[in-house]
Amino acid sequence: MRVLVTGGAGFIGSHVVEALRAGGHEPVVFDVRAARGAGGGDVRDRAAVSAALSGVDAVCHQAAMVGLGKGVADAAEYVSHNDLGTAVLLAAMAEARVRRLVLAGSMVVYGEGRYSCARHGGVRPGPRSATDLTAGRFEPRCPSCGADLVPGLVGEDAPADPRNVYATTKLAQEHLAAAWARSTDGTAVSLRYHNVYGPGMPRDTPYAGVASFFRSALARGTAPRVFEDGGQRRDFVHVHDVAAANATALEADTAGGALTAYNVGSGEPHTVGEMARALAGAHGGPQPVVTGEFRLGDVRHITADSSRLRTGLGWRPEVGFAEGMREFAGARLRGE
Repeated sequence: MRVLVTGGAGFIGSHVVEALRAGGHEPVVFDVRAARGAGGGDVRDRAAVSAALSGVDAVCHQAAMVGLGKGVADAAEYVSHNDLGTAVLLAAMAEARVRRLVLAGSMVVYGEGRYSCARHGGVRPGPRSATDLTAGRFEPRCPSCGADLVPGLVGEDAPADPRNVYATTKLAQEHLAAAWARSTDGTAVSLRYHNVYGPGMPRDTPYAGVASFFRSALARGTAPRVFEDGGQRRDFVHVHDVAAANATALEADTAGGALTAYNVGSGEPHTVGEMARALAGAHGGPQPVVTGEFRLGDVRHITADSSRLRTGLGWRPEVGFAEGMREFAGARLRGE
């Protein structure tokens, strides 16, 4: 297939391009960072998008403004890049009769992950308060009885609960893609990435993931600063496995007329503190410092149930946590 990869010059997008090429496909890069004449373009530019779709069989939509954002001060920028950009792309795809889409979704659409209470079963705690976080009370409590909760794996059928502007735009992208699929009988897949890391992550930017923050600190010879108490559970998935999931989803025989969401995670939950220690150990120090600081809007635990992707499409992650951290400790970051 000839596949347009929006954001194809970015961290994940560039790995997707490599995976598609290795699978015998013809990836076409479309990215604001690319040079004019070499795939340069903005997904909000209808004419540029329409030209890029010429002869294309499918689209892998990776282009987005990422990160938590700064409250609502940059909400317009997020909505413009992520939602307007997606709407322009989908309209151009409908006109060009391109009927296959794989969207870079995100775990952030869930808000907090899955929790259970010994008394009340499955519960959904609300956002943590600044008062609790300041006092070092990081764990969510049962909204009915205030008891301790046990975190579990979140599945794709969990209710959406976006907790910041970025998360809201990622959910809106899915709704736009679902509307496009219904109106065109197109095939739409949203791959809800969990914590992606690996070679080529951008360094020293407020929009990068926590793995990049820690790796950038180690490169400067400073200790990674771990927020809260380091006990936040996440699913760290290697970018090579994420790229492979995109190739698998593009090749899958999935039904048209609707959007199907899949979690993309390693299946190995680890705490942020564990990740920081593993990365520092592989890099040769310095060891991380647990600060007790917090960011209002962060969630405590969010780990993936990726069984739908495994059983439905046959995808399997290949890079384990220890192996991935050893590689990432010495990998080159974007901007180095």
